[in-house]
Amino acid sequence: MKIQTNIRARIVSTFVMVVCFSFVACSQQGKENQSGSTSEAEERVSENAETSTSDVVFTNENGDAVSLQSLKGKVVFINFWATWCPPCIHEMPSISQLKERYKGNSNIIFLMVDVDGKMEKSKAFMKKNNYDLQVYIPKSSIPTNFLGRAIPATVILDKNGDMITRLEGGRDYSSPEITQALDELIESN
Repeated sequence: MKIQTNIRARIVSTFVMVVCFSFVACSQQGKENQSGSTSEAEERVSENAETSTSDVVFTNENGDAVSLQSLKGKVVFINFWATWCPPCIHEMPSISQLKERYKGNSNIIFLMVDVDGKMEKSKAFMKKNNYDLQVYIPKSSIPTNFLGRAIPATVILDKNGDMITRLEGGRDYSSPEITQALDELIESN
């Protein structure tokens, strides 16, 4: 039990260090899309701040519902992004590299959640840029502790479905600190 607590503390402190050196997130002002309106997902966040992690559901590219509850036993990397967000686009290559590093590892899953809910536009973006990242859209309310008020935002859940960290703002996900922390999460029980 003490070893697991030490591992968790080390993982959390590693993520905190990464956050301290991160880029500035898209501000709330930057959250307006090209038509000047806020996203539907943003409204979902403010509507229901009390959604528990087990109640969060996304829809994948095939139209299948994927609940966080169903992903227990895996480390879950959730990135909230939009095609119009420059920091989101800037960090995408490093997320793609990170996912490639864990290709074939069934103990980790990557969810790229388009906060605008525009599946076709997001799929086209991924295809155009040759990213092997599956797009998801919110099917349920997103807890405010997941998304907050800025994107990009990344949430990492451990195998129990507990949030380990929420990283706000664009960053380099191919950094050794990130991969080391994910490796430790994958190896922990």
